[in-house]
Amino acid sequence: MTIKSPSRIRFGIIGAGAIGAVHMETLNKLGDVAELRAVTDTYLPLAEKRAEEHSIPTIHVSPEALIADPDIDAVVIAVPNQFHAPLTIAALEAGKHVLLEKPMAISSAKAKEIVDAQQRTGKTVMIAQQMRFTGLSRAVKALIDDGVLGRVYNIKTGWIRKKGIPGWGSWFTQMEMAGGGPLIDIGVHMLDLSLHLVDSPKPVSVFGTTYAEFGPHKRGIGNWGTPNWEGIYNVEDLATALIKLDNGATLSLDVSWAAHAADLTDEPFIHLMGTEAGVSIVGNKATLVKHENDEVVMSEIEPLDSVNERELVAKHFITSIHEGTTPISSVITGYTNNRILDAIYESSANGGEVKLNWD
Repeated sequence: MTIKSPSRIRFGIIGAGAIGAVHMETLNKLGDVAELRAVTDTYLPLAEKRAEEHSIPTIHVSPEALIADPDIDAVVIAVPNQFHAPLTIAALEAGKHVLLEKPMAISSAKAKEIVDAQQRTGKTVMIAQQMRFTGLSRAVKALIDDGVLGRVYNIKTGWIRKKGIPGWGSWFTQMEMAGGGPLIDIGVHMLDLSLHLVDSPKPVSVFGTTYAEFGPHKRGIGNWGTPNWEGIYNVEDLATALIKLDNGATLSLDVSWAAHAADLTDEPFIHLMGTEAGVSIVGNKATLVKHENDEVVMSEIEPLDSVNERELVAKHFITSIHEGTTPISSVITGYTNNRILDAIYESSANGGEVKLNWD
């Protein structure tokens, strides 16, 4: 199927939960380039509710039916992690483009299957890593690209939530459905943005440890997701890691759903340390740090604009389809993230360093 600009891309959404609804709201704001045509969910009453809320004309009884719909050009996949790879591959083989929620897959092996399918079919796959697209992230990226920081040799990043375990007992807290806890849930955001800001160097070795000190005791429960108190919790609630990159830099990562950490905010952070300057991003604020005349000088970095990052994700995906270009959050960057996540879990299990071969 050939899609020619400037025709609108016709979307179908698999997954009518909270994230799926965000995509529906976003696409309905982009009527000049996008047309929201269909939705499905394993719980059909929810799909019917979303269809009414967002004026979606077609409700399919299954993901397979939506993927087979000839009136759909692109599929948004917003379902539990274990279904990312099979649904993405099925959509690609049916001639659809795919906008896929993070993480790319439940494991690096499944992520590699997506890479192979994308390369085999030539269709566009983009991972919806929206943190890359905020006005602040783009402003910091521009500074780095302009050489203001010099060589970035050390990165510290993370997201320490004190009380934020989502949907205790649901798919969020089951290893076989989610692939992990906060590391694969919010840690993937911080890994992805950190590597993107410094032009995606390859990770070459990983040392990490994970802990489950709150979840098994039903402590640290947050307000995201619906708990299932008859379910199970067999993922971590805190992870820490040190990652060495092929350009000589190091990246340290600390993430948690629940932790006793009074001095740390519940906001995501990245500290980029360069030879000429540094940048600290904490939540919605970024600070440039320099030495001038042997004095420390700090100045606030202003966002490039206030354009909604979800809208920019969708527009970038649509542009990539029309122009046949590779989106910046591609299958390769998604696969790299999954390789790192797997290596952290492996390192925690065996107690040693894990080396990554990219041949």
